[in-house]
Amino acid sequence: MKFIKRLFIFSLICMILGVSAIFGMYLYVKKDLPNVDELRHVELETPMQVFSSDGKLIAQFGEKKRIPVKYEDIPQDLIDALIATEDSRFYSHYGVDPIGITRAALVVAMSGSAKQGASTITQQLARNFFLSNEKKIMRKIREIFLAIEIERMLSKEEILELYVNKIFLGYRSYGFGAAAQTYFGNNLEDLTLSELATLAGMPKAPSTMNPIYSLNRATGRRNIVLRRMLEEGYISQQEFDDARAEEIKSKYHGAEIELSAPYVAEIARAWMLERYGEDAYTSGMRVYTTVDSKLQDAANKAAINNLYDYDERHGYRTPRLSAWEAGETALTSDEINRFLRPHPIYGKLRPAVVTQIEEQSATVHIKGRGENEIVWDQMKWARPFINDDSQGLAPSKAADIMKLGQLVWVRAIDDAPEGEVADVTENEENITETNTVWRLSQVPEANTAFVAMNPENGQVLSLVGGFNFVHNKFNRATQSVRQVGSSIKPFIYSAAIDEGMTLASLINDAPVNQWDRSQGTAWRPKNSPPQYVGPTRLRIGLATSKNVMAVRVLRAVGLDDTRNYLTRFGFEIDELPRSETIALGAGSLTPVKMAQGFSVFANGGYYVEPFYISRVEGPFGDLEFEATPMEICHNNCEQPTLAPQSDTLANEFNEQDLSLEEETVTYAPQVISEQTAFLVREMLYSNVWGGGNWRHDTGWNGTGWRAQTLKRRDVGGKTGTTNDSKDAWYNGYGPVWWQPLGLGLMITIAS
Repeated sequence: MKFIKRLFIFSLICMILGVSAIFGMYLYVKKDLPNVDELRHVELETPMQVFSSDGKLIAQFGEKKRIPVKYEDIPQDLIDALIATEDSRFYSHYGVDPIGITRAALVVAMSGSAKQGASTITQQLARNFFLSNEKKIMRKIREIFLAIEIERMLSKEEILELYVNKIFLGYRSYGFGAAAQTYFGNNLEDLTLSELATLAGMPKAPSTMNPIYSLNRATGRRNIVLRRMLEEGYISQQEFDDARAEEIKSKYHGAEIELSAPYVAEIARAWMLERYGEDAYTSGMRVYTTVDSKLQDAANKAAINNLYDYDERHGYRTPRLSAWEAGETALTSDEINRFLRPHPIYGKLRPAVVTQIEEQSATVHIKGRGENEIVWDQMKWARPFINDDSQGLAPSKAADIMKLGQLVWVRAIDDAPEGEVADVTENEENITETNTVWRLSQVPEANTAFVAMNPENGQVLSLVGGFNFVHNKFNRATQSVRQVGSSIKPFIYSAAIDEGMTLASLINDAPVNQWDRSQGTAWRPKNSPPQYVGPTRLRIGLATSKNVMAVRVLRAVGLDDTRNYLTRFGFEIDELPRSETIALGAGSLTPVKMAQGFSVFANGGYYVEPFYISRVEGPFGDLEFEATPMEICHNNCEQPTLAPQSDTLANEFNEQDLSLEEETVTYAPQVISEQTAFLVREMLYSNVWGGGNWRHDTGWNGTGWRAQTLKRRDVGGKTGTTNDSKDAWYNGYGPVWWQPLGLGLMITIAS
């Protein structure tokens, strides 16, 4: 009895000392412990996504990939797999598992190494949110106290939801929602038991046990997870056998970009950064732009394909770089891959090395696509480039164009016969596709821009900022200030109509000679071509772009009055030189500005501002921002009055509240009369369709006559060309969805 009594007293003292030690340790580390209550309001770092107006993914910004999943959306098989593998007594402990700790300690004592973990799911959560992975005693003690505090503050369901969304699972994927997309290209709820078990086995070593890094290790770990699920009674023997027999098919899946609009995505990124700061990259917000996916696809094809065609018409610039020279040993396939690796892919344009030349065909090793053939029809265009105005003789055989080992550029063509669809994804695997038609091509020296907007409210429906965003990130649609050439003439003619001229008013189409006393020379603007026909109607003068008529129209209105009038269309007075050369296009504007200006004619005389962001949603669909653009009043409403012609007009516009966030409707001011807008539209229709009667030899075409191929009488516009064709424009409008569409197209030829 005396021994038992002493043993009891000793045990009691040890217990008191142990509790005191634990309490003292808690007091010691308490001041350094983070506030666990933050977990109730935690905002997981989730990348920002940019979409088209109809929900097509354009871009994703953010270092960490995460797709938040609510507890009720987590598959039960994943919950069972995590509990069976990571923490089988999750529902019975209070943050720390004494049995697990004891078992792990015994293993260490017997084996001399830590072969078995003792951290609960709650401890892992505490470590992931608040602590580092350093292996120190004090870190473990803090982890234990934090886990107990978390269990006190949160329910088991809340802990599991945070764990599923927070845990790192390799390849910049945080959370099982993102991992499901990264490794299997699918949503979490659509994965099989085998795939869920594969993911559930990765927290132990996500960088080395994922199926992309090591399929064997991932398979072995998956089988362990399935065995634990079977032992814990979560799955049947049949489910175990079926899942274990399933082959793991995994490859890296990046964000599935559904629409190519990188310049629009960059506009959205900059707008979000200015509005929300650096938090925009981790907030998980979904930005819906104004672009329509079908119109954007059409804009991409129209702008880029025509740029290719323009560039090829000027001849082939023979590449100077080769993988090997004549007489040297050809490189192997792997060596060619390494040679091509530093050369970028520009959309459909890929670098390639010539590996075989036949009489009228060639075999090339394409980056990411392996060996493919280029037939004669896809290379015979390649006459040698001499200068902008001349090319060499047409080639008669493939050897006239290329040589073995030469680095060339090829692209998959859109107009392949039915069944020969071009796959242009940018993975690095060598995928030989016999049904893809490849064309010899080159990186264009010219560049382009395109913008289309709805003139009813300023919504930008499509935008192309250049040949390729990887090639050059400069957005020529919004940033490139170029001389507009004859595209400015409709605005000058509009001022003349406001002054009382009509479409039938006669203006003398005759040479202009004006002595410039300061220069000591005469200014002699010329028509292009230099033909003059005497008194000509205003309609014909604009449609055929008569330069000397534009100068005389400007003089009739007055230079200063014309410049002030042009500010009605949103042009800054500083962008318009105080010189009669303004009638020939000496002013410099961006394509977006020109589309905005032409929209005034298309919508009946109203000034609207272009905008690119329609709404912003939070990660769970809550509305963060919604645009309220300017609207045109079509019924009985209080409408801003017609803007007067004055030097302060631009300032008056700026003083109006044009905020996209205004709760009340902001009506667009009417800046020219509906009658003036109608008459200018009539002249712009004539720019395409001309007039007169061809049977009676009175027919004539406008400078935009090539648009007649559309066979649409409701399309109008105006060409614009600067000296030496350095810049070429087409600005116009046409109906889309039974609404007028303001367009601005610019092609810039590199010097």
